[in-house]
This record gives sequence, C-alpha cells and structure tokens, in this order.
Amino acid sequence: MRVVIGEDHALLRDGLTRILQAYDIEVVEAVANAPSLMKALREHTPDLAIVDVRMPPTFTDEGLRVAIDARHEQPGLPVMVLSQYVEQLYARELLDSGDGGVGYLLKDRVSDVSGFVTSARQVANGGTVLDPDVVRHLLARQTAGSAVDQLTDREREVLGLMAEGRSNAAIAGALFVTEKAISKHTSSIFTKLDLPVSSDDNRRVLAVLAYLSR
Repeated sequence: MRVVIGEDHALLRDGLTRILQAYDIEVVEAVANAPSLMKALREHTPDLAIVDVRMPPTFTDEGLRVAIDARHEQPGLPVMVLSQYVEQLYARELLDSGDGGVGYLLKDRVSDVSGFVTSARQVANGGTVLDPDVVRHLLARQTAGSAVDQLTDREREVLGLMAEGRSNAAIAGALFVTEKAISKHTSSIFTKLDLPVSSDDNRRVLAVLAYLSR
C-alpha cells in the first residue's frame, strides 16, 4: 500500500510516517502544505491519502479541499481526513465527494496505533470509517422529520456503529448479539431508508450518507 500524507505539524507528520512504515506501509511522500499535497497526489496516485483538514497557507479547510479536488481528478481515490475537532460539515462533504473509501478521524485516535492502521487499511480497501466522537456528535444534533427518525433505537445504534466503519461481525461483538441479528437490523435500516438493492458495501455508504444528511 502506497500512502501520501498531508500534515503541517512536523512531529505528527513524522509520527504518522513512522507508524505506517512500522506496519510495512510505504509512505511515498509526506508534505506540509496544500499546494504540495495536490502535487504529490497527482504525481504518485497513491492507494491512500491521509490529510489534515486545516493546512497552510490559510489554515481553514485547504487539506479537505485538496482531498475533494483530488477525488474528482482521480475517481475512487481513498482519503482519510484527520481533524483536531468534530466538524460535521467536513465529514458530510468528504462522504459526498465521490466513490472510493473515505475516513474521518480525530487526531487523538492516532495514539491507538493498531486501530489507526486498521482504519487506514479499511479506507484504502474502499471502506468508510468515521470517528466514534463524530458519530456521537451527529446523533446529538439530529433533527426531526428525516428518514433516520423511522429507525428504532437499536437500528439507530447499529447505524451509528456502521458509520464508524464496523462490519456486521464487529457490530455484533460490540452489542453482544449474534451476527444474524445485526444482519436483520441492517436489512431493516436499508428498507426504511429506501436504499435500492445493490452491493452491501454500497448500501452501507448510502446509509451513512443519509445519516449525515439529516
């Protein structure tokens, strides 16, 4: 797996590089600003881009904008965004930016090295990973009248764990129920959200998009 990193803090940039290399993941380039990030993504067409939301020169949302632009230029480019804070608009924009794996993690999660690497691989393989704190924040801000409101409490719980990128088996383990029970819940979620029959992976992403679009 080949990775490009965009992170302006030198210590974190170096730390991310060392972590990934320790797990036999090749970091083809690690850069400190948005223009260099776009250049690196165009040059290397990596298997995964790990990108800070706020980068020089303005420290607003340059990293995210580069990631979204790169996904338009390279459809399917997997992107994992790192952020200091829960910013739901950014999570929404990233998930709505096209095909391919996406992840949105708070930087604190990097301290769980094994979990971080697992998330990186999952995104590179086309999965969707959302930080649990982002999911909780979105749940707390939900509004009435959306399709998600039709879900039972248990289905909402399953959807929240799905939004974190967990498989049915992992959700079953977290909720101490059988995988068959989770499969029934996910089928009910897809039906209530009126998601067309397609691959389960695609419907899971669509469900997460519905969840974030309330």
